[in-house]
Amino acid sequence: MGDAHSIGSRRPGFTVGARIIVGVVLAVIGAVGAWFQHDAPGRGAVPRTELTADNPPAGLPTALTTGQHLNWSGCTSPPTARTSYDCAVMKVPLDYRKPDGRTIDVALIRRRATGPNDRRIGSLVLNFGGPGVSGVSGLPAFFNQYEPLLDRYDLVSFDPRGVGATIPVRCGKSADDTGYEGADACAEHSGALLPYIGTSHTARDLELMRYLLGDERLHYFGVSYGTALGAVYAHLYPSHVGGLVLEASVDPTQDHDEEQVSQVKAVQAAFDRFAAHCTARIRPCPTGDGPKEAARRMARLAERLKNKPAPAGGGINLDADDLAYAVSDYLDLGTDGWSPLAQALTALIDHNDGRPLSKGAHDSGSADRAATPGDNSRAAQTAITCADSSLRPDFERLDQNAARIKAASAVFGAAFSTGVYLCYNWPFDGERATPQVNADGAAPVLVVGGTGDPTTPYSGARHMARALGDGVGVLLTAQEEGHGTYPQNRCVTQTVDQYLRTGRTPAPGTVCRGSMS
Repeated sequence: MGDAHSIGSRRPGFTVGARIIVGVVLAVIGAVGAWFQHDAPGRGAVPRTELTADNPPAGLPTALTTGQHLNWSGCTSPPTARTSYDCAVMKVPLDYRKPDGRTIDVALIRRRATGPNDRRIGSLVLNFGGPGVSGVSGLPAFFNQYEPLLDRYDLVSFDPRGVGATIPVRCGKSADDTGYEGADACAEHSGALLPYIGTSHTARDLELMRYLLGDERLHYFGVSYGTALGAVYAHLYPSHVGGLVLEASVDPTQDHDEEQVSQVKAVQAAFDRFAAHCTARIRPCPTGDGPKEAARRMARLAERLKNKPAPAGGGINLDADDLAYAVSDYLDLGTDGWSPLAQALTALIDHNDGRPLSKGAHDSGSADRAATPGDNSRAAQTAITCADSSLRPDFERLDQNAARIKAASAVFGAAFSTGVYLCYNWPFDGERATPQVNADGAAPVLVVGGTGDPTTPYSGARHMARALGDGVGVLLTAQEEGHGTYPQNRCVTQTVDQYLRTGRTPAPGTVCRGSMS
């Protein structure tokens, strides 16, 4: 589920978990069943009790299930997690077809629930997008967005396979280099791991994680690429679905090539809306009079940067491709990014100063590009995407796909078109053209889509809700700009939080008003 510059999350927010029934049992709600109970008054401070589950994953040795316990202790990394967080390691099979074979360590992080034991639902496992985003770094970074749910859930995240501290993929110049030097380097340094880091493998890790966290059902909040992971889990383990929130959903009906065309059209449409707003509301407007003039000015600017990149501070230069990616990061922020984007473009156009555009995109853009030095997110994104996608077109077909993307967007097409070559000459076959996500029999899954999302177009959320199956996928529409709507949109936040606390889904066709209303 990768794309030309990678699918991430605007300001992530995605959630759910399983619970223990204590005290007065209240009426359960519809098909969600007995795994949810209504809010009840707390009973005061009592020692914490860990939850336990009695439904271990099938087919795994007892050493990994009933014989394994998560030993939580203080985190040593990242520095932001050294207080208030616990870390642990979970052992899982490298190859689930050989469950008694080699194991690997999956890095976990947790922020404990603050509410009383008898109101705690379980653990809410969070995935912040990517692929390639570290959950161990992401939970402290995005904690404030999910903090209101801490009264009912432990907040848990993890480094998926290939990412961060979990068998990190190495594709650099050496085995210690976290950079990306191409498919040959991946094969040389991580060839033994590459067949086992796709989304379906990580979904199986989630199932063991659910059990070891003590939850009968998985409660999960996935953003952007995290929606693919959550949906694949629901397909594999429909009877173990608790509350699943899929926010800013990818489109499970599109293959990698189709996805990139849809995305570049969506980001171009978002830029056109920004340009129209800039003309009407911002003085001076660096993009001129309307979307057509904006496209012409951006083309001239890109040509200028192609010939002579602009200084962006710290020895970094901003070229034409950087321009497209940075602008798309601002657009991911929704209307909050429009005024800063106009200011940053003015500095670049009028003063050849690339610092505001580059710094602003890094500080507030997509989570998967807010990378820290030494992280392997680029290599992991490529490796996971290519493990998932079975598309291996020849070079002639790749060039045709690149031309389609260039034609789809005057501003972003040239830069984004390079994404079609991502898996060219990849040393291993991918799993499928599109993921399997039908989850018949699962509890209702809440799919949230923004009508102005420039990274995962709204049509993807509609298709995801439908593909999950009748009575399973429940679509919540937000009339919002930007990539992701939780917790920025109050209506979305209230609806999602109610679902996670009670299991109640919104009525069919529910629309939350927002910046596009």
